[in-house]
Amino acid sequence: MYSFKNDYSEGAHPRILNALIESNMTQEEGYGNDTHTKNAISKIKTLIGNQNIDIHLISGGTQTNLIAIGAFLRPHEACISANTGHIAVNETGAIEYTGHKVITVDSNDGKIIPEKIQEVLNSHANEHVLKPKLVYISNPTELGTIYTKEELKDLSEFCKSNDLILYADGARLGSALCVKKANVTLSDMCNFTDAFYIGGTKSGALLGEALVIKNENLKEDFRYHLKQKGALLAKGRILGIQFEELFKDNLYFELANHANEMANLLTEGLREANCKFLINSPTNQIFPILENKQIENLEKKFSFYTWEKIDDNNSAVRLVTSWATPKESILEFIDEFKK
Repeated sequence: MYSFKNDYSEGAHPRILNALIESNMTQEEGYGNDTHTKNAISKIKTLIGNQNIDIHLISGGTQTNLIAIGAFLRPHEACISANTGHIAVNETGAIEYTGHKVITVDSNDGKIIPEKIQEVLNSHANEHVLKPKLVYISNPTELGTIYTKEELKDLSEFCKSNDLILYADGARLGSALCVKKANVTLSDMCNFTDAFYIGGTKSGALLGEALVIKNENLKEDFRYHLKQKGALLAKGRILGIQFEELFKDNLYFELANHANEMANLLTEGLREANCKFLINSPTNQIFPILENKQIENLEKKFSFYTWEKIDDNNSAVRLVTSWATPKESILEFIDEFKK
């Protein structure tokens, strides 16, 4: 049975495993002061084109979000998210646990627009309510949609003019950056946000995310926050080695591009067989609408999540491809759907 449940079912790309083995007996400094972490950070800074950013390697996405948002906000401040945002629906209240409310806005495509943010600002305009301070986005969104360069630019300008922090969750960032029509680069992500992270866990690494902080006001004492929250790993080299390898010879983008290509192949095959979709996604998460009987039959050979009930006879499912998804599994799914 092949799984389309997520993009972290496999372990790690062989090059990463080999790099971990080859460096295994070399002694290194701890807590992110090893040569591999320093080299990985240098590579990312060069790729972004900004030597003044701070970069911290953290083990997971939820941990990155809760530490970053908790550090960036004062006790009376809140963050704004789309109602489908990961921090709002899939992190067990982690942000609220840090003491900061997540104010959600309705979104049909997983994205936030300035007009929706303004509505929140209008309704939170005095000291008797929470003060909205941070805007949370993810690129791609939880629905696989992406922000174009113009959309990011508009959000950035709106946030700056309203003294808001723009923070981007990049758990699947590689997938978004490999969509050519979006015309977004790592440099753009840095230029248009105050902080964002580059996901490794869902992009061929065993684990790890690279948090990039550009805003000078958010940098102070961040390693203290990491240590206090249990994220400053003694064997930080484990994260450093992986990002060092991911950003060598464009491996990170090659793996993300493969995931996108497999998802696009799956989308095309299903569309040719007259399948409808909940939303148009150019990245590695797609949401076809299937008859419940079809879902039951397909689950005999494949595992995936049923995402949303459409009516009594049909439901939308989520199919996720990864850096390791074989073309044969895509073609087999299409063939089974046609049957």
